[in-house]
Amino acid sequence: MNVLILGSGGREHAFAWKISQSEKIDDLYIAPGNAGTEKIGKNIDLNLTNFENIKQFVITNNINIVVVGPEGPLVEGISDFFKKNNELKDVGIIGPCAKGAILEGSKEFAKNFMLKYEIPTAAFKSFNKEQLNEGASFIDSLQSPYVLKADGLAAGKGVLIIDDKEKAKEELSEMLEGKFGDASKTVVIEEFLKGIELSVFVLTDGKSYKILPEAKDYKRIGEGDKGLNTGGMGAISPVPFANKTFMQKVEERIVKPTVRGLINEGVDYKGFIFIGLMKVNEDPYVIEYNVRMGDPEAEVVIPRIKSDIIDLFNGVINENLNDKNIEIESRTVSTVMLVSGGYPEDYEKGKIISNIDKTEGSILFHAGTKNLEENIITNGGRVIAVSSYGNNINEALGKSYANASVIDFEKKYFRKDIGFDLKD
Repeated sequence: MNVLILGSGGREHAFAWKISQSEKIDDLYIAPGNAGTEKIGKNIDLNLTNFENIKQFVITNNINIVVVGPEGPLVEGISDFFKKNNELKDVGIIGPCAKGAILEGSKEFAKNFMLKYEIPTAAFKSFNKEQLNEGASFIDSLQSPYVLKADGLAAGKGVLIIDDKEKAKEELSEMLEGKFGDASKTVVIEEFLKGIELSVFVLTDGKSYKILPEAKDYKRIGEGDKGLNTGGMGAISPVPFANKTFMQKVEERIVKPTVRGLINEGVDYKGFIFIGLMKVNEDPYVIEYNVRMGDPEAEVVIPRIKSDIIDLFNGVINENLNDKNIEIESRTVSTVMLVSGGYPEDYEKGKIISNIDKTEGSILFHAGTKNLEENIITNGGRVIAVSSYGNNINEALGKSYANASVIDFEKKYFRKDIGFDLKD
């Protein structure tokens, strides 16, 4: 069986790492991949928005399964492209159709979906440029802090949480004027839910589902969860406060109605559903949906899946996921993200990374790297995720931090308090 993974980050390296362990695999390709994926598969220079080129590669190389890592191609309809093409219709694709991907592609759509199917979420309203005054009035009706979300895709940076009312109104104006490009043509304003965040991941064949390990990630650049939002600075799985009782509430109140709602809407959804949650007291509320695995959550969730992931993917493709068994690793996995100096704002690429070969006891998932002659160099804001197993959070983090200190590149930065709110 031949597999193509689309994407270049830590999530895609985690997929490649896991898929390469399957006895069902013949050839593994990653497009475009990074310096880490190159060691376990073959990197291919494909533009993820050029579906025709992807089609030709898939046909030429007898690809059986395509795993779509990032949200962009899904929102743009790559699954629909495959299913409507006679030469591709027998190729399995892990990722929802465009109608399903709008759950992530539009915050407004997602909130209305939750409302329709009685899925618990924060109160909200959405506004466009012509409704600026109404938006400001809605802010007046809420208690601080104020949550503003760009409706469309903004690379994980389109959510603002602001304490000051007047500052929130200024940001609303800037967003509607194009702060996040077309993504913020519409802005969703919602009440702030006070609690603790976590993420739950579901794999579905469109009818049945499997709940994967939950995770907690850390989005802010600064320690103590201060500073700008990033794509993610680290993650922990399992999450100690997500006990059996809480997870039963998640399944009954959120997972089941979400899957039922997609069926009811006629959505052919085959792939991952990422459910961003807030635990308020003992109850789960949905903050957002994503339509793919998270990053860096994938770097802690995927290592905890003991089952053959290709077997699970075949269950998705053949719509018999319910017949598949999923075995979960009981140990904790932590990941600490090494990032370029200046990230998430301006940063430099091309810094030589050293001492990778001197690490021990961790899995290194490359996020923004590439090979240049004899060196591995930085090629993004997030560079390497250092993931480790442990019998508890402290043990896992101890390994991750030891190796995060060993790896070196100019202006390297990482948060030294990942898991600070969960530690034993």
